[in-house]
Amino acid sequence: MEFHYPNGKKFSPKSNKNSQTKKEKSFSHGKRGMTLEEDLNETNDYYIQTGKAVIHKKPVPVQIVTVDYPKRSAAVIKEAYFKQASTTDYNGVYNGYYIDFEAKETRNRTSFPLQNFHQHQLDHMDQVTAQKGIAFVIIRFSATEEIFLMPYEHLKRYWERMLQGGRKSMTKDEIETSSHSIPLGLQPRIDYLKIIDHLLIELLKERNHNG
Repeated sequence: MEFHYPNGKKFSPKSNKNSQTKKEKSFSHGKRGMTLEEDLNETNDYYIQTGKAVIHKKPVPVQIVTVDYPKRSAAVIKEAYFKQASTTDYNGVYNGYYIDFEAKETRNRTSFPLQNFHQHQLDHMDQVTAQKGIAFVIIRFSATEEIFLMPYEHLKRYWERMLQGGRKSMTKDEIETSSHSIPLGLQPRIDYLKIIDHLLIELLKERNHNG
């Protein structure tokens, strides 16, 4: 099946990243081979079931163009277009705060390519932050199962460095310095709300200081 962006450009996933990640060895116990998206979806289900937060993966609007009917009982979508450029992967509400974040993973062990993000996603997170929402990215190094939560303001700094002619990736050391590590657990799988609690404390301190 073919997908196209709003500008007509063909969408081609990079080497079927999700299926490759599923085959990789991951956590030393519990469920193995889960993709970052699957882990986050399971985590968000846990948050909803326990009443901690309401956070969902955003649906992507798709316009179907071509449908094939190989069998009378089944229809196969052969070509479709994204109706609009996507913003970020997840959004919702936690403890009265709007939460908005993007989730990415890489097989690279020493750096994270900034090309995994897009300018309209940075613009969106900038708008969320301006409205006092909580914007961030969750990054996973799939080869080592290390997961980090990076607040948007740090991602913005590395993004602007790239736009000014600097390196086109964030080093592993930079990510470790600018982010909060999230251990992979069982229930929930990726307990990122613990990090959000810390960020909210810092945010309230900053707002009180600024009057």
